[in-house]
Amino acid sequence: MELRHLRYFMAVAEELSFSKAGERLRIAQPALSRAVGELEEDLGVQLFDRSRRQVRLTPAGEALWRESGIVFERLDDAVRRVREIARGETGELRVGYIGPPTRGFLGALLKDYRGKHPGVTLVIEERTPERVWEMVSKGRLSVGLTRPVRSHDDLGPQSRLLLEERLCLAVPSAHPFAARKSVRWKDLAGLPLILLARRESAGSHDAILAACREAGVVPEVVRTPSLLGTILQYVEAGSGFGIVPECAETGAAGVTLVPLVPKRTIPLVLVWSKDTVNPAADAFRELVLAWLAAGKLKLAGT
Repeated sequence: MELRHLRYFMAVAEELSFSKAGERLRIAQPALSRAVGELEEDLGVQLFDRSRRQVRLTPAGEALWRESGIVFERLDDAVRRVREIARGETGELRVGYIGPPTRGFLGALLKDYRGKHPGVTLVIEERTPERVWEMVSKGRLSVGLTRPVRSHDDLGPQSRLLLEERLCLAVPSAHPFAARKSVRWKDLAGLPLILLARRESAGSHDAILAACREAGVVPEVVRTPSLLGTILQYVEAGSGFGIVPECAETGAAGVTLVPLVPKRTIPLVLVWSKDTVNPAADAFRELVLAWLAAGKLKLAGT
């Protein structure tokens, strides 16, 4: 039994006339009669009572007419959903992100996306940079907003640079450094430093250590917490000096961020898998790039 046989049957059942159904389907009446006959043979039942004056559905034909109507309704719904998914109007979008650098724009960006694609189910997950890359590469996230990681070439996802954040020294506001416009990397010699744990962001951690080496400084790292906010709390408590990206500016009382020179930056990138077909993710990526072109991707406070 073929789908076209059911369509032919439905037309005859609705018209109760082979000639009218043939005109509607734009096929010759003999061909239509043969198709319906093949359907009856496949099913082993008679679907129509035929006479010279009229065509009537048999009880079996009435049952098939009702059931086929349900089949075609569901088929039409399936076709509509497939087309909506292909246009990125429905489906699921799973966005992985790192918090501080996206705080200034992510909420508004997601609101814009939902307004344009209300049928898409949106899931957001805050993760470490390495975890975002890993989950995108395995298809567990559709896209990510994260830092580059050294092993990203091995993981497979593609990336696009969105922002460059300057590294700063977080100092107690009463310290003389707080009054400076900048602090040199070599001035960090002998200072107790607090860095984000390498397991949380290997790229930025390694970039900080590389900058210290270039300045001839052997860093004295005393704390490696998992959150930027914890670094600021340690600094406020007088436990040391933090090296953080400028996005760490949270208005913490008693802490001042001073740019480090020579200028060193860490990127924020958009990542996605080139091997995954997901129109909802493609639409999100297009929106991010449109925001980037319009200068709407900004750090909090800028």
